[in-house]
Amino acid sequence: MADSESAEPRARPIAAAPAAVQAALAGAAAALGQAPVSIPFATVLGLAWLFHLVSGTADFRRAAALGWAGGTGYFAVALFWIVEPFLVEAAVHGWMAPFALVGLSGGLALLWALALGFARLLAGGLPRRALAFAVLLGVAELARSYLLTGFPWALIGHVWIGWAPMHLAAWIGPHGLTLLTTLSAAAVAAARRKAVLVPAALAPFAILYAAGAWMGARPIPSDDGRPIVRLVQPNAAQHLKWDPYHAREFVERQIRFTATGAAERRPDLIVWPETALPLPLRDSGPTLERIVVAAAGVPVALGIQRLDGPDAYNSLIAIDGMGKLTEVYDKRHLVPFGEYLPGGRFLERLGLGLFASHMGVGQGFSAGSGPRLIDPGGLGPALPLICYEAIFPQDLRGVPERPRWLLQLTNDAWFGRVSGPYQHLAQARLRAVEQGLPLIRAANTGISAAIDARGRIAADLPLGEAGYLDVALPAALPPTPYSRAGDLPVAALLLLALGCLCVARVRERH
Repeated sequence: MADSESAEPRARPIAAAPAAVQAALAGAAAALGQAPVSIPFATVLGLAWLFHLVSGTADFRRAAALGWAGGTGYFAVALFWIVEPFLVEAAVHGWMAPFALVGLSGGLALLWALALGFARLLAGGLPRRALAFAVLLGVAELARSYLLTGFPWALIGHVWIGWAPMHLAAWIGPHGLTLLTTLSAAAVAAARRKAVLVPAALAPFAILYAAGAWMGARPIPSDDGRPIVRLVQPNAAQHLKWDPYHAREFVERQIRFTATGAAERRPDLIVWPETALPLPLRDSGPTLERIVVAAAGVPVALGIQRLDGPDAYNSLIAIDGMGKLTEVYDKRHLVPFGEYLPGGRFLERLGLGLFASHMGVGQGFSAGSGPRLIDPGGLGPALPLICYEAIFPQDLRGVPERPRWLLQLTNDAWFGRVSGPYQHLAQARLRAVEQGLPLIRAANTGISAAIDARGRIAADLPLGEAGYLDVALPAALPPTPYSRAGDLPVAALLLLALGCLCVARVRERH
């Protein structure tokens, strides 16, 4: 008796807190499923807690307010790394960091507010309330992946990366994983009210979890005899990357890693990260000649900025063993406020500038012509992805033929060392699963990695270390259902479920 009495007061502070505070805490708990914490069951329980709070509201307005509070808590924790770019030049941009975090979190949370507000309008009995919560929150996450330029970072479904359900993405994609998660959370919340629903809530999830484990355990072709790729990681700190003295040091470091083992078995391709050189392509001739010498006949792919008349591009180039420029790919999906300013002139008058442009590219970068395949080093057609482009699964389906592998060049120094680089790597793993393709990733400060077609990390260089890594290019798998159909099946399922909920509500009123 004494134990129960002593436990009760400890439970009161949270239970007695205002509902909006509880909703924010529930959202924050749900964010613990994201890398690097990666506890997906915290996400399920956090969303279940949020459903419980919203389910007890009486109208749209109150439910929307709790949805906004929950979303703000979720995004504030999941996207906390967004402050890092502002701290690179803290004296200039540091003051904007808290506004960026609050603005981004609160802005994205508006979609959750609308979703849970409308979920309350469609409410009926407990099963229908649970379904409305799961479906509309799934719709909100789908919407933020496409609205404006889209921002599908830290989707609810991403919490399963590294866990067995991740492999289901080969069939249902990230939004299918999100729907699976929201349905599980709603079922848990409903089962809490009616114990008889516990088996019904857990059984489907257990089956899907087992299916994911089975898919992930299926063998893939051996890496024996596969081409070898060298990943070069200079570990150039962002606040030093463009300093003339340190920039030379970082280039020398990459050349040294490129030349290592020149008298031994050489790799088939050497890959440097995004913006690996401090000069634009047109001024980098002498440096490229030194790279060709260091590579000793091995093709090199690297990131560089390219100027073409008034336009500037964040690019990937490939040079062969003789120094000939064989490939040029210009980044298409640019980072808002990092690589271009939406409404640029107006914002510039307010003193808001860019973070990622250099060499006097004050107006920002221009977008490339679109996704296309390249073949650096004769390893087979690759789909190039520069940094931010790897978070958009829909963009990987815009090429006429299937690539043999995915190649990502990135500079994650912008994201700090707490959560951003780990979340970016996790999303790269999911892209590999969705497409059934290996992904080779060269990152400035890490984490450089070779990821197989099941999303498993075959080898990696840790965050914050300089070095190089020779890895066998993993084998590709047959095209996945998701690579063929994309988000359309899950979007159609969400709309069908939403339509059924609306019909049920109309019939109830009549």
